Amino acid sequence: MAEHVETQEQEPGKLRTLAESLWFPVFFALGFVFCYLLAFHAPSPHHIEVAVADETAAARIEAALGQASPGAFDIQPVATADQARQAVLDRDATAAYSADPAHPTLFVAKADGYLLESVLNQAFAPVAAQTGHALTVVDLAPTEPGDAMGTGLFYLVLIWNIPSYIVVMMLLRAVTLSRRAKVATLVGFGALLTLIGYAGGVAMDVIPNDPVAIPVAFLLTQAVSLTSFGLVPLVKQWFPGVAMGLFVLLSMPSSGGAVPVQMVPGFFRALHPVFPMGNLIEALRGIFYFDGRGVLRPVLVLCGWVLLGVVLIAGHALVQRRTADAVDEPPVEDPVFEMPQPTAVPAHHRHFGEPVPTLTGAVRAADGSPVPGAAVTVMDGRGHQLVRTTADDEGRYAVAGLPEQFVDLVVSAPGFEATASRALVREGGTTHRDFTLRGRQPLVSAAR
Repeated sequence: MAEHVETQEQEPGKLRTLAESLWFPVFFALGFVFCYLLAFHAPSPHHIEVAVADETAAARIEAALGQASPGAFDIQPVATADQARQAVLDRDATAAYSADPAHPTLFVAKADGYLLESVLNQAFAPVAAQTGHALTVVDLAPTEPGDAMGTGLFYLVLIWNIPSYIVVMMLLRAVTLSRRAKVATLVGFGALLTLIGYAGGVAMDVIPNDPVAIPVAFLLTQAVSLTSFGLVPLVKQWFPGVAMGLFVLLSMPSSGGAVPVQMVPGFFRALHPVFPMGNLIEALRGIFYFDGRGVLRPVLVLCGWVLLGVVLIAGHALVQRRTADAVDEPPVEDPVFEMPQPTAVPAHHRHFGEPVPTLTGAVRAADGSPVPGAAVTVMDGRGHQLVRTTADDEGRYAVAGLPEQFVDLVVSAPGFEATASRALVREGGTTHRDFTLRGRQPLVSAAR
């Protein structure tokens, strides 16, 4: 009967552990369904701005396109073909159309994406056919030879975006580094990452060799890494999901790099002017292909993200200084990138998503009173220290991430005799080991 009750009590704990282990991959899978699959499964044009020479022709074309593809195109009438062409170069329009009956011409910018050029061609070819002449397509912003599909810039920006998030995950385990050292590492790593990506992009003819892009790309690395690092104290064990959601699941579909922003659902179009990845792509397109036009606003947005990260980091540092009784929190683990490591964790009630203790216990004196501050050292069978922790005010301690093996525990405290014990740590369970310390006997003087 007792065994049955104990099994019933253990079941909720096992289910909770299973939920804590699976929440991130489930979140990631759902993110791909609702972000990537939803955004990319059926791209369709939305409000593509096209400048059309000749107001009369513009009204006729707007009516025809509005009937064939409602909401797909926004027609902007201009006086001449040169003005229409210039609107594309100034990034005031995505494309332009000269309605000259003898030479119908579509002006496009492949730098904005090959898929967008294809949609425009399909839409305006029938319009030109009504004049009895074939449509002429002029590319005003051709991409580099190594970027035939116009998506190379997107994959280049991934080099600066995703590792900037991963480096924060790696640094969370570097418990011996100070906050200042970690921030310096993020800045240095971002600079190195920027140079690696830029050199690779130029070498593969994905981007032109324009060094002005280097500091702008560096802004993205800092926008992602500093903001991610600043979010850790706020979201704690939920950090992997929050950061991955912001800088991967939402940023990539809304960036306009793989699929033009004019062809994704409205939710992602609304995110495009705000999220850092899309703003870097817009800034680099302006630098590489449009003589610097349209660069200022996305650069300011990137600076805003960097400033947000700095404020979050500095704000937490200020709060820690003002909070004298701050409780140390366990390191945040990312289940995707890290294996469990022996780690001291608080012995208080564990919150969802925090590391599961594999070894717990209490340290008490002979009279049963707790021994706060008692040092608990855990070693493997060869005598190598795995982790060291101290008992809390109630004499309790807890350790997570221990391998399945026999471990030796040594407990000591001022005024008490040290004691040792061996315990077997098993996977899927928590080993409990209590200690009772005896007070040291006073030395007998030689005279007696």
